[in-house]
Amino acid sequence: MIMINKYKAIITVLLLNTTLLMSQKYETQEYKTVSQIDNIEIRYYPSAAMIKVSADLNRNNNFGKLFRYISGNNKSEEKIAMTTPVYMSNDSKTMEFVLPKKYISSELPIPNDENLKTYISEPKYFAAIKYSGYSNQRKEIDFKNKLIEIIKNNNFEMLSDYYVLSYDSPAKFYNRRNEILIEINYKN
Repeated sequence: MIMINKYKAIITVLLLNTTLLMSQKYETQEYKTVSQIDNIEIRYYPSAAMIKVSADLNRNNNFGKLFRYISGNNKSEEKIAMTTPVYMSNDSKTMEFVLPKKYISSELPIPNDENLKTYISEPKYFAAIKYSGYSNQRKEIDFKNKLIEIIKNNNFEMLSDYYVLSYDSPAKFYNRRNEILIEINYKN
């Protein structure tokens, strides 16, 4: 009995350490939850510094272009901290990174790649639904449809197609966070 408890204790410590090692310490885009309806949140997102790429290529190629930009492939050769989430839209043909908050009030490094576009987003309201695990097309469509149904049932006007947000690196196995966002017309 003592041996079994010792193994349970060792396994628990290993799992806790693994979880701590896999946790991320990235700056996350700010938002304010203004309402909760069923399992969705209505959120207000203030302006944010963003960089995006649109191409008929897969996610990995778009991610690579954005990652090279934050790794110093820009006119000032400035390295930029990774943040969360990563936005994907247009069937993953468009991918966007949120840049650190400090860039909202300073100049954005100019990309060397002409396919990349930096900009400051406008403040907006979004309806959001969360899901866990690794994202895939089936989950994205399923949660998008659930979100649209709740939006329509509550008479919100949809102002955009949906975005898939990913908060975790592919190497994180536990407590993964993904979301579907749709911009809505919301009057406070």
